[in-house]
Amino acid sequence: MLIPSIDLKGGQVVQLVQGRRLAMAFDDVDAWVARFRRFPRVQLIDLDAALGTGDNDALVRHICRELPCRVGGGIRTADRAAAVLEAGAATVIVGSSFVAGGEPSLEFARGLASAVGAERVIAAVDSLGGQVVVRGWTERTPLATASAVAALEPYCGEFLYTHVDTEGLLGGIDMGAVRLVRAATARRLSAAGGISTREEIDALDAMGVDAVVGMAIYTGRLAVQ
Repeated sequence: MLIPSIDLKGGQVVQLVQGRRLAMAFDDVDAWVARFRRFPRVQLIDLDAALGTGDNDALVRHICRELPCRVGGGIRTADRAAAVLEAGAATVIVGSSFVAGGEPSLEFARGLASAVGAERVIAAVDSLGGQVVVRGWTERTPLATASAVAALEPYCGEFLYTHVDTEGLLGGIDMGAVRLVRAATARRLSAAGGISTREEIDALDAMGVDAVVGMAIYTGRLAVQ
């Protein structure tokens, strides 16, 4: 399955290269909402909330009314997760809060799953060089990606794996890295990070992995109707 991604920053739809350099920005949010209306799942990330520089809450609520969204960005507490779900998100994506001191934060994971239901939680595991990175990909941990996935599996309904090494570069994702994550969990899995062709999407689908795509859609490299 192809899952289009909408990243929000400063009230615009944006695309960043490896989470840092602004590559594209669009003011007409509703044009992208209309374009993605036929998809059964859309990923919506509030980058301002993730970076602690503000939020796009009103825009998130608006988009969630129009599209079936999984929402992430700055979800650091169970109360915040509940608020995002109440705003219309189908599921919440949580990343950095699942790691503390370079280890899986199982106490937080248990509390979140208890508060909102594990089936409504997507654990985001972002990887650079095979190790988990947090805080907007700025802080590297000693935690191996597959180890994090195995530890968090009881507390979420799905995983989102981002291969930061290739994210935003349109050069394709590392299929071997995705296979390692796929082998580590029986949960539903989606992957992101440089996916740019239908062939990659089909190969991931054959593995039982959904493809989250942003840059390839916004540049026109990958056509969507």
